[in-house]
Amino acid sequence: MQKQRLISPFAPYSRRRTSNVIRLGLASFTRSDVYHFLLTLSWLNFLLLVSVVFLATNALFGLLYLCGGDCLANARSGSFLDSFFFSVHTIATVGYGSIYPKTDYANWIVTLESLVGIVGTAMITGLVFARFSLPTARVLFSKVAVISPYNGIPTLMFRTANERHNLIVEAQIGVTLVHNETTNEGHFMRRFYDLELVRKRSPVFALSWTVMHPIDASSPLYNATPESLQAEDAQLVISLTGIDETVSQTIHASHIFTADEILWDVRFVDILSLTENGFRRVDYRRFHDVEPVGLSNK
Repeated sequence: MQKQRLISPFAPYSRRRTSNVIRLGLASFTRSDVYHFLLTLSWLNFLLLVSVVFLATNALFGLLYLCGGDCLANARSGSFLDSFFFSVHTIATVGYGSIYPKTDYANWIVTLESLVGIVGTAMITGLVFARFSLPTARVLFSKVAVISPYNGIPTLMFRTANERHNLIVEAQIGVTLVHNETTNEGHFMRRFYDLELVRKRSPVFALSWTVMHPIDASSPLYNATPESLQAEDAQLVISLTGIDETVSQTIHASHIFTADEILWDVRFVDILSLTENGFRRVDYRRFHDVEPVGLSNK
């Protein structure tokens, strides 16, 4: 009997995003996606897009003024530049006054352009404010996760740190193991298993947090090996949420560890120490460093 292959909506789960997933039967872009698209553009691309729309709009109205013939006082006959710059003065409400409409046709175009200018200015102002006020997280994750003994139990560990000099209040972190499975009926699936953590909540996340999952008999990683994780295309999906104390808004951060980023029989070097004055010191230069189990931290 030929095995039936059922593809989960999450398979394959890319390393950082699902852009390599081919989605059939869904609209690629809708009107409701425009706002999301404008918020997620980089600042450079956003400013370039605004500039192109501004120039194109004024060029269009400049052509409309040209179509009206000699409808602008003090403008050179047939001059696109005069019509274009008059459009810029109108839509930006500059109003230098050297060129002005002298026909009903020109006044109606000015009325329409003024309306477009008011609406456009309001929309761009709202987008700029939304982009500035969008809450973002600066959370650092270690480049690798490690599996090493902790209190005699093999334990999965990775580090995360708050890169800002403030607090993330009520921080919560979740770790999910994602890997391929084939059922007894021969169905291929991408399965998700939540991992139990030693501590999944931090009331105040300020410096560094080592997240730990003990690999006991109840763990989905029990009896796992580097080879089995590679064969199953295993990934650890990390999700962190909390409240930024500065803006009092919820922030999100995520990360993915692939199977080759999970190191065995090594541990993270110690980055916490005390100065002679009694201050705590965190050496983020060694945040990603690991050493074989059995060596003393230096």
